[in-house]
Amino acid sequence: MNIQMMEEIIRALDSLVSSPPNLLVFQAEGKAFSVGVEVADHLGDKAEHMIRVFHGIFRRLDSLGVPSLAVVQGVALGGGCELATYCDMVLASDKARFGQPEIQVGVFPPIAALAFPRMIGRKKAMELVLSGETLTAQEALQVGLVNKVVPQDQLQAEAQAWISRFGKLSGVVLRLARKAMVEGWDTQGEKGLGRIEEIYLKELMSTQDAREGLQAFLDKREPVWKES
Repeated sequence: MNIQMMEEIIRALDSLVSSPPNLLVFQAEGKAFSVGVEVADHLGDKAEHMIRVFHGIFRRLDSLGVPSLAVVQGVALGGGCELATYCDMVLASDKARFGQPEIQVGVFPPIAALAFPRMIGRKKAMELVLSGETLTAQEALQVGLVNKVVPQDQLQAEAQAWISRFGKLSGVVLRLARKAMVEGWDTQGEKGLGRIEEIYLKELMSTQDAREGLQAFLDKREPVWKES
């Protein structure tokens, strides 16, 4: 990824604000998902701009609040690994590899430093970030960086099945459920539960889709979602 590509990703995310999808999918063509940010963009005057643009992607993902899925067919290293694993869910082929090799060239991955300890625990996060070693898809699954691993030739069909499954649900309810989990995790304890209750009672239960879903269940029929 170079700065121009990252800016294009930000523009694409910004274009979704007015009409968010049920599921945001990150996918790449070719053998690799991404081998990370161009090393040259870490040097000199480019470094600060690169960091601000790259981190802008993650800030947009947070503010957009849409459930996200990374479909990883090959290697996801450095910034590519950060982008894939920052998504809410990760579907990987058995040929995928994940890693943060930045330490080997004298830097460290800020997003992984922030997110990995909470995703996979402090000790495993320390090992991955400080060693720069890579994980196979199965190893990433075992530590919790990946949701599911499938054979390479089944990856696209499995991705379409996930997209179809989420497409049948209410977009607004998906976003509120995600919001509750994110904010509950950020605060935890009684304060976190109180925040989740607030989202449930004041935001979720005021939507047409929550009422429609519950009534459809009682009526023994399929719900007709009204909100995107």
